[in-house]
Amino acid sequence: MEITSNSCNKSKILIFGGTGYFGKHVVRASTSFGHPTFVFVRPATAQMPPSSLQLRGEFRSLGVTLVQGELEEHEKMVSVLKQVDIVISVLPVSAVPDQVKIIDAIIAAGNIKPGLVFLLRFCCPRGSYHPSSGAKWIGSPPPLPPFEALLEKKKKIRRLIEASTIPYTFVSSNCCAAYFVNFLLHPHDPRPDIVVYGTGEAKAVLNWEQDIAKYTIKVANDPRTRNRVVIYRPPGNIISQNELISSWEKKTGRRFEKVCVQEDELIKLSQSLPSPDNIAVSIVHSVFVRGDLMSLDLDEDDLEASCLYPKIEYTTMDQVLDIFLVDPPEPSRAALE
Repeated sequence: MEITSNSCNKSKILIFGGTGYFGKHVVRASTSFGHPTFVFVRPATAQMPPSSLQLRGEFRSLGVTLVQGELEEHEKMVSVLKQVDIVISVLPVSAVPDQVKIIDAIIAAGNIKPGLVFLLRFCCPRGSYHPSSGAKWIGSPPPLPPFEALLEKKKKIRRLIEASTIPYTFVSSNCCAAYFVNFLLHPHDPRPDIVVYGTGEAKAVLNWEQDIAKYTIKVANDPRTRNRVVIYRPPGNIISQNELISSWEKKTGRRFEKVCVQEDELIKLSQSLPSPDNIAVSIVHSVFVRGDLMSLDLDEDDLEASCLYPKIEYTTMDQVLDIFLVDPPEPSRAALE
């Protein structure tokens, strides 16, 4: 297919995973910045849920070009890639190994100049595996095996990209705030208790989904981020479970009973639950019990998004909770699938 656009002086962006839980925010952000935006989607079927059809309709109304195809269709991907400038991959956890097919197609197309932006969710700074450490985990000890296996797959993709000729940017976006507020506080299901994982004191980084998307589009067009890792760690989004619960209690005027799930319980669940539930439990253990997202201090050589783009007013966790008071986003499991 031939891609055409009336937009001038704006890079053409192709997004893989654009109809997913987080991907849709990236698509909207791309169009809001005026970029000709293209989304590689699976062909529509009669069994497709109404919500998916509605989202595709929304994208078309925003001027998005939907390219229907499968990741196995190498020649089709190459044809489309030859007509764009930037590729953003926000495929879900389950599709991490499939990104090799995208890399192969980019290499074959040979024209992606600004490069590939690859999202690393649930990873501590520098992508969990420091570039200078080879396959060595930074921190002690490694995460639980189901999560470690997922990170190993991501690491292989990262090393493959680094070894190629593709200009790249890796994004360590940390956690999606709306997803985890729904998971931790259950605002759609008022109950007298809230589960606390571990002691509740470990710090995590929860970023508003729309902000992650905006930063991602900025990063994709910024020459300062070429062949670098960009960490999304705004200071107003660093928070512990106990701090989150306390703030929610103040805003709602309610008091919640804390039900503690100890670390050993999570470890046992990670060993007994089937996939992907065992991965989800292992991520909870890493983020909220061990505090792995804050395991390394950032130094002057690290690129942090809120410092790179100070003019973008990010949504603090306090503001996120205000949004949940008025119009709480619907909960979703998709971010871990």
